[in-house]
Amino acid sequence: MRIVAAAALLLAGTTMAFAEKQRDLGAHEHGVGQLNIAIEGSEIAMELTAPGADIVGFEHPAATEKDRARIGAAIEALKKAQDLFRLTDSAQCNVISAEAELLAADEGSHEEHDHADHHEKHGHHDDHHGADRDDEHDGRAHTEFRAEYAFSCAAPAQIREIEFGYFDTFPNAQELEVQLISDLGSRGFEVMRDAPVLDLEGAI
Repeated sequence: MRIVAAAALLLAGTTMAFAEKQRDLGAHEHGVGQLNIAIEGSEIAMELTAPGADIVGFEHPAATEKDRARIGAAIEALKKAQDLFRLTDSAQCNVISAEAELLAADEGSHEEHDHADHHEKHGHHDDHHGADRDDEHDGRAHTEFRAEYAFSCAAPAQIREIEFGYFDTFPNAQELEVQLISDLGSRGFEVMRDAPVLDLEGAI
């Protein structure tokens, strides 16, 4: 539990700094997710956020059993941290915790609940209305996934790179904007689908 608590504290500062950047960038971009990484001693904390379109192929609230099944499967896939982010083997890193969830935009959370109630009453007509609303791209119905991970590494100095199986798991994802904080300071990277390895030589 100590490692998990420490990881949460490490990410807190990273997330606040990254939130400032996100406000400057405005709405999220399809195909582009964000990954915060904080490294201190033998502990690594990661926080991933990604548009629903990247993870399940849609961003509207789940309206069908098929939608809900895809979301459930995606959340389970997001919990498999070692499949998504492969750290250098010689660093001997183990996953201590992995959590994932689906978030709605502030207005979208309320809207999703209302939409579900309306759907129960009006059936297919509501499906059509929901599709129309999603097409408006007003942001209210958009959702995103968030996952948090904590790792413990026996030989953290051996970390040379991270290989991103994330892109294999989620074919719609095209890019991750990475913010890394370590004893050497803060650095930003872009990891692309066609170059899914982050070189950390000299960064930690």
